[in-house]
Formats: sequence, C-alpha cells, structure tokens
Amino acid sequence: MAERTRACTACHGDQGRAGPDGYYPRLAGKPAGYLYNQLKNFAQGRRHYGLMTRLVDPLSDAYLREIATYFSELKLPYPAATQSAKRTPPAVLQRGQQLALHGDATRRVPACTQCHGDRLTGLQPHVPGLLGLPLDYLNAQLGAWQTHQRQALAPDCMAQVVERLNSSDLIAVATWLSTQSLPQDTSPASTLPARAAMALPDCGSAPELKAVP
Repeated sequence: MAERTRACTACHGDQGRAGPDGYYPRLAGKPAGYLYNQLKNFAQGRRHYGLMTRLVDPLSDAYLREIATYFSELKLPYPAATQSAKRTPPAVLQRGQQLALHGDATRRVPACTQCHGDRLTGLQPHVPGLLGLPLDYLNAQLGAWQTHQRQALAPDCMAQVVERLNSSDLIAVATWLSTQSLPQDTSPASTLPARAAMALPDCGSAPELKAVP
C-alpha cells in the first residue's frame, strides 16, 4: 500500500504526515471511517477539489476503504504546534478555548470536545482529531462549511454548528486549536465523552454521536 498510495503522499507528505504548505492535512492515524467518508465526499461532490475528485473517481468503494484503513493504522509522531500563542491577542485565545472546551449555550453550540473527544484527538470510527492541524487548514475548512463549499452526509452536523457562529468565533477556535500541543496518546478515543453539556445535532457522517443526549 505504501507504493500504491504514492499519489496521496505526493501532496499529503511522507506516510501521510501532512503537506509542507499547510493546506494538505495529515492522514496518518485518523479514524478509518472518517478518511473513507472524505474520499466519498470528494467522489460524490460534497467536497470540491478537482485533483482529489479525479484521483478517487475511478476507484472502487473496497479500494477506498483499503486506503483509509492503511493510513488510519500508521502510528507516527506529530510535530510540535507551529502556531505560537504569543502572537495572538489573549481575548482571541480565551474565546477559542471557551468554544473548544465548553461551547456556547446561548447559541446552542456544543463544545468541540463533545464530538471530537476529551483530548480533541478524534473519536472512532468517524470523527477526526482537531489538534496538530495548521491554522490555515482549519480556517479554510471552517470557512468552506460557512460558505457551503464543504458538506457531509445529511444531516450535516458541522454545517449546523458553523452557521451558529460568526467569522470571529471561527477564527478564534481555529487559532486556539492550532496553538495546542498534542497529548502523549494521540490516538482517537474509542468511547464518547462521559459528559454532554448540551444536545448535539444528528450527524449523518458519524452516527455514533447520536448516543449523546
């Protein structure tokens, strides 16, 4: 598979560690279900990037699952956070931390940890981690949901969350996430967080989240 995925690692970095420009995210160690869903999203037009669409279009579902499983099983160390918190206004970091760890009840916005795990390293089998991603990538993806350029299987829970936040909130949470170091154990969680501060929207791409009241 290392040889057969050279088309992937040409952009996403050696062994899927992430591309050098900040826009090609890490693949290694992400949940297999999440990776598979993204490949299908490109193939079916819910995500838009011509090169990815052309790459996955001729591939069978079985082969896409094989690719997703291969990258999910690569256990590689993450680099240190590249975004320095010292360059960011404290109020921005405080707002980002609030949203990531506690959400915003006044806007019915759940904390990122409610879906992405207490350690923000993801949740098996369909929810990705949020740490270790460059600020440019996080901003680009949240912006894509805000403008409906990125979508997921209906009901699209991320689209529902993002539409309840303004651009300043999205920048704040992306900035805070990009400044955080990863925990020693970077693997996705296998169970949902014990607490649920508020109800989550139904999530078509991650049915395991429906267990949260």
